[in-house]
Amino acid sequence: MIEIKHRTVSANNIRIHLAEAGEGPTVLMIHGFPESWYSWREQLPVLAEQGYHAVAMDVRGYGRSSKPDQVEDYRMLKKVADVAGVVQAIDNGKVTVVGHDWGAPIAWNSALLRPDLFNGVAGLSVPFSPGGGAMRPTEMFALMSQEEDFYINHFQKVGKAEKEIEEDIKQWILGFYWCAGGDIVNGPNVSAVTKGGKLKDKFVYPEKMPAWMSEQDLDIYTREFEYSGFFGPLNRYRNVDRDWEDLAAFAGQPITIPAMFIGGEKDGPTQWGAAAIAKYNETLPKLFKSEILPGAGHWIQQERASRTNELLLEFLDSLK
Repeated sequence: MIEIKHRTVSANNIRIHLAEAGEGPTVLMIHGFPESWYSWREQLPVLAEQGYHAVAMDVRGYGRSSKPDQVEDYRMLKKVADVAGVVQAIDNGKVTVVGHDWGAPIAWNSALLRPDLFNGVAGLSVPFSPGGGAMRPTEMFALMSQEEDFYINHFQKVGKAEKEIEEDIKQWILGFYWCAGGDIVNGPNVSAVTKGGKLKDKFVYPEKMPAWMSEQDLDIYTREFEYSGFFGPLNRYRNVDRDWEDLAAFAGQPITIPAMFIGGEKDGPTQWGAAAIAKYNETLPKLFKSEILPGAGHWIQQERASRTNELLLEFLDSLK
């Protein structure tokens, strides 16, 4: 049995919690929303068994990591600085950075801004896009629908989504996970919220837990968020316009280190990012592989753990 150890490190002047296993070249994994280090539970032991130092971090605002109290403390530049701080705290040479959901843009931008720290970068679900554009993201999202709010815009007002979720954290997480997963058939469009309504108004629930998430897994996620709350996690969405401003100087810049992308056939962000994926020959000139997993929804490394592990190991072995 591979033991997963836990510790906190000082990174970018805050506390970051790490779960880690194994020894060897470091693979740093970054979760998305609403996840935690635990979303990499299927990757940590497998990578460790294959001779890697597998590390999954809790992003600021989550779990045992620090929880700054200002919205702007969750902008992308802060997240990239956290990753750089973790790499320096590990101090065993260059690492490979892997991210899922919001963790993917954090990984992509870490590789873009600090390529000197990384051997390679892999993004799951959210494709790399070199940014830019004449319109602020929230303005662009507002134009997508006149009748409903895109979920990112729905999350903008501090306290509104927090209140909705914290009415019943376990049920909200289950509904959000199920509706964005690949097992649901003809599920509701939970990327859009009826104006004045709640995102959970559209949720449906499984008759039984999916194979990739047990009741125990759901309880662990629930406890993590009962501890951390949702202010920090939701603040990632509240910084999309700041990120657009902060990263304007890097718009159009390709990532110059080896890269890999894994998407889900039924995953919204992968589908929305089709145009970005089509430009990978320009934006990821050292692309190792881009693969869309049949039938997979948004929770790629959990829904398709075996194939995700195979692809990650292929990529990591190519970097030796």
